[in-house]
Amino acid sequence: MGTRDNSNPTLKSPEEWLEKVAPEKMRGTFKLFLGYAPGVGKTYNMLSEAIRRHQRGEDIVIGVVETHGRPRTAELAGQLEQIPRKKIEYKGVVFEEMDLDGILTRRPQIVLIDELAHSNIEGSKHRKRFEDVLDVLAANIDVLATMNVQHIESVAPTVQSVTGVIIRETVPDWLVQRADEIVMADLTPEALQTRMRRGDIYGTDRAEKALANFFRRGNLIALRELALQHVTKAVDRTLTAYMDAKRIEAHWAVRERIAVCISSSSSSQMLIARGARVAEGVGGELFVLHVDADEDLPEEEKSTLAANIQFARNLGAQVFTVKGKSIAHAAASFVREKRITHIVFGRAAVHGFRKYLYYWAIQHFLKESPNVDVHIVTQHPERE
Repeated sequence: MGTRDNSNPTLKSPEEWLEKVAPEKMRGTFKLFLGYAPGVGKTYNMLSEAIRRHQRGEDIVIGVVETHGRPRTAELAGQLEQIPRKKIEYKGVVFEEMDLDGILTRRPQIVLIDELAHSNIEGSKHRKRFEDVLDVLAANIDVLATMNVQHIESVAPTVQSVTGVIIRETVPDWLVQRADEIVMADLTPEALQTRMRRGDIYGTDRAEKALANFFRRGNLIALRELALQHVTKAVDRTLTAYMDAKRIEAHWAVRERIAVCISSSSSSQMLIARGARVAEGVGGELFVLHVDADEDLPEEEKSTLAANIQFARNLGAQVFTVKGKSIAHAAASFVREKRITHIVFGRAAVHGFRKYLYYWAIQHFLKESPNVDVHIVTQHPERE
């Protein structure tokens, strides 16, 4: 068996090579436990993971955990070091908030921060608890946090329309997208209602009122669907980032992605609507692509194109305009870059040489693009 010559300065240990190629961690890792309603187990799951990691020797503290009087949650919280809360007087009343400065002074490896959407009392360093979290992450401290899906800014209006409950505390979508890992704390609506009846979530005196309002089965099904959608998007973002980092060009996709190629013709709105129906049917994301061939369009066509783009945005599409002389080449590049799984093209009722050019462009696209389902929709000529 050979031995390593330590006298040779060009030879490095595996640890030395790892330190050389892996950049130093500059900010904390953000892990979010997402739920769809109180009582699904977000805080319990977060505490359970923290205890396991603490037993493995990691330095973990509780920044703030709300037990809501639940004995099992309080029992777990009692097994970890807690940073004492900071007392702040406001209008003659003393409130307790998470002590951000205390956490930064203690400098643990990991801190637990419950209820991310919480609004801090006036006199705190930041208005919102999630802003405290950003400071903790910037100090290179990992964060385990919890929140429910209804507190995501873009979701709150939908939840309000479904449940009738006004959501007053929200966090911006970009914060959720910044999470390095999202774990869904899941429970079926039926099991959650059973927990409510047993008094495991609120006292039994509040259970029946809650079951008749926010905890109605229909509400819980809708909220659970919204939470699952956000977790799916997070998985897809993680997969995309991994594929980009590894330069993987194969078509891996967790969700279907539908792209619609549009022009300055008003009939493009029919294509967008078709693409939106496909996206809705398969639970996918909708993209709209316009290839700018650098032509000087008449004002009327510019106006129509702008209307088409606004129509796409109204349907929730992500709209992209790319420059290119060849629509086929630009569309194929877009499909590869965005990992599109379906693409929709329009086909006008043309004849002769224009028909030949159309089919040539489609063949050119198929030759350049990876595996993608192609939908060709006939567009009827516009009436004068």
